[in-house]
Amino acid sequence: MSIQIDPTMFQEVITERLRLRRLEMVDCEEMFTYRSHPEIRLYQSWEPESLADVKSFIENMAKREFNTAGWYQIAIRLRNDGALIGDCGIHILDQDPRIAELGITLAPAAQSKGYATEALNALLQLLFVELKKHRVFASVDPLNLPSVTLMKRLGMRQEGHFVQSLWFKNRWADDVIFAMLESEWHQSQEQAMLKSNRIRREA
Repeated sequence: MSIQIDPTMFQEVITERLRLRRLEMVDCEEMFTYRSHPEIRLYQSWEPESLADVKSFIENMAKREFNTAGWYQIAIRLRNDGALIGDCGIHILDQDPRIAELGITLAPAAQSKGYATEALNALLQLLFVELKKHRVFASVDPLNLPSVTLMKRLGMRQEGHFVQSLWFKNRWADDVIFAMLESEWHQSQEQAMLKSNRIRREA
């Protein structure tokens, strides 16, 4: 007997080191701590001013359905100690639900450890394999060099660089778009498998 999974309910995703799950009220304090950090606020449009702001955000997110138009935010926790180290967002476009946008925020102490790559690779698998999306993209400020490097590491193409196209935090900001198609993702997985098999044979 096959089990039908409701696509509007986010199912927890487990990776080697991470648990990606729905945001819960127990996440409030940890989320406020890293979301209010000056380094994090630099490139974020949502800046909670108080713990109450975060609680309201999580309450509203709990009312949303996954894989429907709009943003859906997901908690990133470590498997070994359960610490909340960040959150990632999936934005399903109003005009075409076959296209999704990705975003991610990590606490400063959790950066440069491969967690962002691990989390987003898992979400790309979810979006392309389970949800059958056609295209996934991300919008990045080119001044945010770690995010630019992350997108390239994931194998996403740079599709465009829009110069001073966004009025953001009292300045005109550039916007760089990275994207990947479903066919490109499957091709990259096949190439990674072939490379892995070749390494095993040579070992």
